[in-house]
Amino acid sequence: MAERPLRFALIVGEESGDQLGAGLIDSLRRLRPEAGFMGLAGERMQARGMASLFPISDVAVMGFGAVFARLPTIIRRVYRTVDAVLAAEPDVLVIIDSPELTHAVARRVARRRPALPIVDYVSPSVWAWRSYRARKMTRYVDHVLALLPFEPGALRRLGGPPCTYVGHPLVERLGQLRPGPGERAPLGDQPVLLVLPGSRRTEINRLMVPFGEALAKIAAERPGVEVLLPAVRHLAEEIDARSAEWAVRPKIVLGEAEKFAAFRRAHAALAASGTVTLELGLAGVPMVVAYRVEPMLRPFKRFLGVHSIVLANLVLGENAVPEFLDDAGSPDVLARETLALLSDSEKRRAQVEALDRMTALTALPDGARPSDKAAAVVIEAAERGAGLRAQRLSGKATVPVTPPDL
Repeated sequence: MAERPLRFALIVGEESGDQLGAGLIDSLRRLRPEAGFMGLAGERMQARGMASLFPISDVAVMGFGAVFARLPTIIRRVYRTVDAVLAAEPDVLVIIDSPELTHAVARRVARRRPALPIVDYVSPSVWAWRSYRARKMTRYVDHVLALLPFEPGALRRLGGPPCTYVGHPLVERLGQLRPGPGERAPLGDQPVLLVLPGSRRTEINRLMVPFGEALAKIAAERPGVEVLLPAVRHLAEEIDARSAEWAVRPKIVLGEAEKFAAFRRAHAALAASGTVTLELGLAGVPMVVAYRVEPMLRPFKRFLGVHSIVLANLVLGENAVPEFLDDAGSPDVLARETLALLSDSEKRRAQVEALDRMTALTALPDGARPSDKAAAVVIEAAERGAGLRAQRLSGKATVPVTPPDL
């Protein structure tokens, strides 16, 4: 009997995972053109022909309050996903980011189908918060694909699953992030400042006011500053309305291509903590970072196990990028620190040099594409799973099945 093509189950829970999943599908198809896909997909993955069990908007919620309000729906979606994965008989399950959702699925699949290999694409931040999760993951994750170069060592130290650094997808896009000749003008009387208050409504609710107040102080010192504000489309109208109250009206930038073009022009940035700090670092844009934690979680900040909340700093292993959490990020402080980056200061020069080192640290030594490297690990796991499945169907191996947890 001819072997059937490999089948991949992919599970994502929000847009960031959808981007990774789309790149992974492209790479898997280059390496295994006949492969089949099923699972939970966003728009990018669906554009590549993968059907989704339901819209990821059903489960893409952030913050304790939002999760609690949607909990019954999320629980139903988790069990529906588990049943669908088991019914599809895939050769490997790949869970992508969104650990609150994807790990809930993986744990239940592993209990009912222990022989199915499970790959986790994006390590949960066990190195920062609740480190005990690393050891627990060994019960249901066979391999972790890390986006950040320090994560394999962190998982080894914490007793987690085997982990391979595959590189961040942004590494593939340096040509779009780094300025070409003439794109970033010399720093002068009309600097370009990026203001990035976040891509989630909760973030902009907390940061638009202090960022606007800081910008007023910056403009008073540097009246020629040009302000660009890249915004996600579904929040653009709200951001535009809120920024209309600022002393300096920014230009709202929409779409990824325009966003990266703004990065190539910018001299400095005032940004919320998140993946954007890695984008700015790779673009060589010095930044000041602020973040405001959900009020009910603020008492737990002391349990953070890392020296920084900024990805660029975590990759570097030092706090080269100034960061301010909660009330420490007052408009006066943010304005002062940002103004230092809008002149040829020692702070600016030191951070630009550090960001160049960060870019070198994220590069893959063999020059491989991150999505291709991730696909190679996933295929290896799938081929192992296909072999186990064949043994089970032939009766040569017995795979124990445990009842689902309720």
